[in-house]
Amino acid sequence: MTIEILLPDERPPPLNSLRAFDAAGRRLSFRAAADELGVTQGAVAQHVRQLESHLGIPLFERIPKGLAFTSAGRGYHLRIAGIFADLRAATAELKPEPDKVLISVTPTFAAKWLIPNLPGFAEACPGIDLRIMATEKVSSFHSDGIDLAVRQGSPPFGAALSATLLFRQEVIAVAAPNLVGPDRDLSDAGVFGDLAKIHDTHDLWPGYLAQLGVEARSLRGLRLSQTSLAVDAAIAGQGVALVSRFLVSHDLAAGRLVQIGAPWEAGGNDFYLLSKRAGGNKASVAAVLEWLKSRSGDNS
Repeated sequence: MTIEILLPDERPPPLNSLRAFDAAGRRLSFRAAADELGVTQGAVAQHVRQLESHLGIPLFERIPKGLAFTSAGRGYHLRIAGIFADLRAATAELKPEPDKVLISVTPTFAAKWLIPNLPGFAEACPGIDLRIMATEKVSSFHSDGIDLAVRQGSPPFGAALSATLLFRQEVIAVAAPNLVGPDRDLSDAGVFGDLAKIHDTHDLWPGYLAQLGVEARSLRGLRLSQTSLAVDAAIAGQGVALVSRFLVSHDLAAGRLVQIGAPWEAGGNDFYLLSKRAGGNKASVAAVLEWLKSRSGDNS
């Protein structure tokens, strides 16, 4: 058995003094260190003075704009800051982190469907940290590290990916109720004649009007880069927009938009949920996948 007796000058410094010194040294400010630690500026200054008294040397020079290390203080802080960084890292490794799932979707899908449905996701999957990459770029499962993706098109999307149909591309024309008025027959295709058209990059108006048998006398109107912006413009009364029904289901239900004319089944451009083939997904990814599949039936 070994008994170690620490003489007064060999006792380790008080932990609170070391914490105050670590924070003050990283910030070179007692005030900023106090904000970080949630104590008063005076308490930080007192703890540092106690440490300097314990060591018998000054660690900081007090200057008008804050603090500056003494030569001894700089070297000591380098060691102490490393010790506290190791402590934080060791503690973080022990803390259970929620499972993270990264899903790649278009900005329109994120804004008009995924985000409005997130309250239901939080209830169904409370332990999962869902991270959304909203981009028009086709993200890579390998280089971008995504777990799931929603893409528009037709399978196959790749030999390593499994595709699940989420929504069929049923295009409808929508407008604000006050734009069309209460007396118009919204099922009559002729109503499109004198209404401004809102276009996005998909340029669906010529095909839509052709399948209705309506002559496209003029397709002039507002042109926007994203479908979500076209929907917002329609809500604001700027004209009629063409959009997949499921993307405006909330707006239709809330009365912000009304449907005009007949729907158009634009085949071959449906919305698919992509994931790695069986065996490549962790449990949290499988849970998000199942939730998305269950929600797709509500708006299809």
